[in-house]
Amino acid sequence: MNKVTTIENAIHQIKRGDTVLIGGFCNVGCPLNLVYELAKYPEINELTTISEEFGYFGLPYKQGLEPLLDNGQLKKVVISFLASHRRLEQAYLNGEVELQFIPQGTLAERLHAGGTGLGGFYALTGVGTEVEEGKETKVIDGKKYILEKPLRGNVALVKAYKADSMGNAVFKLTANNFNTCMAMAADHVILEVEKLVETGEIEPDQVHLPGVFVDQIVVAEGVMF
Repeated sequence: MNKVTTIENAIHQIKRGDTVLIGGFCNVGCPLNLVYELAKYPEINELTTISEEFGYFGLPYKQGLEPLLDNGQLKKVVISFLASHRRLEQAYLNGEVELQFIPQGTLAERLHAGGTGLGGFYALTGVGTEVEEGKETKVIDGKKYILEKPLRGNVALVKAYKADSMGNAVFKLTANNFNTCMAMAADHVILEVEKLVETGEIEPDQVHLPGVFVDQIVVAEGVMF
């Protein structure tokens, strides 16, 4: 099955009000060609994005998820790390967008739970902090744990170094971070890939993300930053 399509067609699978999972660690392994294409359609708004970070701030140009914020496309941002992204911080303080923090390891495991059908898990991280507020807790062997529920999205945007036309993908170096769990936890997965190879060229034990998780492939040879 050839899943390769145009970037325009792929982006229009995202609908107003969707929850969009965005892979990568800041800009490393982030499908920025897809993100910037989405920013061309401000009518696709009221979105909730779930990502490890929001991108860099203070560069001479807008990058990361900031163009989506400036377009008014975001209703809620779920991240692990704000760093010094003053634009997002100010948007939250001004009431432009909701902001939720999830500890990085907890974020990965909640996505993993969402992708594997688990009902949740108990975690120590966040006990006694704001992370605990409103959540079920349980004492196990004398220690207090927080029940963390699975996370899923309507669409996942993920980035790989190479893939075949069936979507079997290989990530490069540290880009093999949140992309896999994001893809597993979404109803529809759009894969941005730098290099498209023939089906069968990738050895089965080299595949990081099986094509069964991928719905559409967009070839973007130029690395976007």
